[in-house]
Formats: sequence, C-alpha cells, structure tokens
Amino acid sequence: MKRILLILAAAAGLSLAASARGNYAHDASVLPEAARTVIANNCKAKVSLVKVEKTMGRIDEYEVILTDGTEITFDRNGNWESVETSRSKQVPDAFLPKSIKTYVARNHKGTKIVGIEKERNGYEVELSNGIDMKFDKNGEFLHYDK
Repeated sequence: MKRILLILAAAAGLSLAASARGNYAHDASVLPEAARTVIANNCKAKVSLVKVEKTMGRIDEYEVILTDGTEITFDRNGNWESVETSRSKQVPDAFLPKSIKTYVARNHKGTKIVGIEKERNGYEVELSNGIDMKFDKNGEFLHYDK
C-alpha cells in the first residue's frame, strides 16, 4: 500500500512539474493585445523572446526579453508587472509614475531608474547605483529597501 501511494505521489509530482513549465516564442504574437500595445507604444526595441509561464495549463504570466536586453513581465491579461534594463539604459518613461520620476531626479541626480516592479501596495524601484526604494501606490517615497 505504501508503495502504491509513493508511486502515485511521484506521478502527481512529475505531472505538476511538467504542467508548470513554460513555452517559448520568438515573436509577440503569443502575447495578449494589451501587452503588444504597451511594447509597441513604449519600447524602441523589438521582442526577442517570450516565455509563457503556466501552472496546471493556465497562463500565469509572460516574461518578455527585447532585443536591447530590456525584460518586461506581464500578467495573463497583458498588464505590465515589472520592467528591468541594464545599468546603461533607463526604464522607459511610460512605465514610471511622474512622482517617482520627479523624486529620483531631485534626490538622486546622475542615476537612472533601471528597474520598477508593481507590488500590492505600491512600487519597488531600482536605481543604476544599486539603491532600491519603495513607493506607495500614488508614487510617494516610503523608504529605502535593504
């Protein structure tokens, strides 16, 4: 009996792992219309690779890498969740709330915003000098992240 349960548990684990794997595409056609629009309107680079993250056959998110190395994560509906660039580039302005952009320009002259992530209660921002900051939903500075 224990052997049968062990075999069933192993089979369930393997099938779960297989269904959690993503699929890859080399163009934006697999993305929801909203995500394609965001990329077309706000990014100069083209889509290089799209990884479709699935769990139990259901799409969780899309991880997009552009030809300039920028990475954008979208939810299943095509709403962006995070944007990351190299230290030599900056996150496109369309992804940055104005108050965050203003705060960084005023308090961190000479740095670029190289990453932004939407969180439940606001935003996490990474600067080109390695500093991470938290902002509320309105883009008001909360604190530096450790």
